[in-house]
Amino acid sequence: MSVVVSDKNVLGGVLVFKGTRVPVRNLFDYLMDGSSIKEFLEDFPTVSFEQIRFVLQSAETAIENEAA
Repeated sequence: MSVVVSDKNVLGGVLVFKGTRVPVRNLFDYLMDGSSIKEFLEDFPTVSFEQIRFVLQSAETAIENEAA
């Protein structure tokens, strides 16, 4: 099951959370600025916690694979 999608007709193909127009980049920007996941979910209620968890776990896996 994919929780992120890229469609040239949605925000020019930027990677977004599936079923939303919320760019995945926004999550990382929030976290880098010191905001919490709770704050992100409050500001973007169309994104689910499960989607966030999947994205963060995928990022962790990518980092671990890169380091190996």
